[in-house]
Amino acid sequence: MIPFNKPYLTGKEAHYLYQAVYSGQLSGNGKYTKKCQQYFEDALGVKKTLLTTSCTDALEMCAILLNIQPGDEVIVPSYTFVSTALAFVRQGAKIIFIDSRVDYPGFDEDQLESLITSKTKAIVPVHYAGIACDMDIIMKLADKYDLFVVEDAAQAIDSYYKGKPLGSIGHLSCLSFHETKNIQCGEGGLLVINDDRFVNRAEVIWEKGTNRAEFFRGEIDKYGWVDIGSSFLPSELNASFLYAQLEEIESIQNQRRKLWQKYFDGLNELMKNGIIKLPVIPDYATNNGHMFYLICRNKAERNGLIDFLKDNNIHAVFHYLSLHSSKYYHSKHDGRLLPNADKYSETLVRLPFHLFISSTEVELIVETVKNFFSNK
Repeated sequence: MIPFNKPYLTGKEAHYLYQAVYSGQLSGNGKYTKKCQQYFEDALGVKKTLLTTSCTDALEMCAILLNIQPGDEVIVPSYTFVSTALAFVRQGAKIIFIDSRVDYPGFDEDQLESLITSKTKAIVPVHYAGIACDMDIIMKLADKYDLFVVEDAAQAIDSYYKGKPLGSIGHLSCLSFHETKNIQCGEGGLLVINDDRFVNRAEVIWEKGTNRAEFFRGEIDKYGWVDIGSSFLPSELNASFLYAQLEEIESIQNQRRKLWQKYFDGLNELMKNGIIKLPVIPDYATNNGHMFYLICRNKAERNGLIDFLKDNNIHAVFHYLSLHSSKYYHSKHDGRLLPNADKYSETLVRLPFHLFISSTEVELIVETVKNFFSNK
């Protein structure tokens, strides 16, 4: 079976883990945590970053930092992972779901202004597959209505919008280092802070509501409980593993983009013949090689393709189920139809995508996809 995902290792992870273990500090905010945070502050050109145990934790920190209260409305795409909405639901927010674009599973910017009300507190664009939302539209509306923007850049490391790194544009942003991501440490995330108002409080929330970080920098003579928070920071083991990946990010990204292009070139004929749709990358966006997906014509065809690939020892998967129709939230949704989100829920297929896939295996997967459609 060609697996859907297989976490890539650079070869340095065990060495840095060894160093972390014998450094005398295994808890968070040590040498490797600081190295990772400095890397992202330099790469993104932002004010502050904080490593977290997951992207979900980073999103939950955003909800706390924005003082989300019961009754506040937060605009979130329906076609996304549950964490994007859950972080704000936990604080009592009402989620206002926005549909996907016709040409792309991400956030439909053209619908945004019509969903903003006097109760709207934040907008949470998701850069699906690492492809940027149109951030100019989003940020202009946020400025017009005095709203906060939280970029869910879980899939968007090393991807850009008009030359700006994704994660560096919203007031707050979140990245993921789950094992399915381009750069990974098993489980991990990052909170990115682009607004001075949130820098000091973020560090307190990150450290269980205490001013412990200030104490260890020698800025205060004792620390205590000063705010709400949780234990959001990861151990040095996670951070050391992650740093080994970050050192090789250029090589990893080059390989992933080549793999993506090989899939695209191989399946382009099916797209030209109107049998499938392939990823769209707008002129303002770049491709970071996070995933490769295709769009079938209907749900039955999608399910048939996944089964056919499985029968040929290829593990492909569908992706998100629309959150507005989920068991937990459908009764809380305002009833608007979101046809594009539902369309992608029923027709999108993600093909195996990781750096252990050989060129021969990509060719085999492409030919197997073609064989499925040639028999229909």
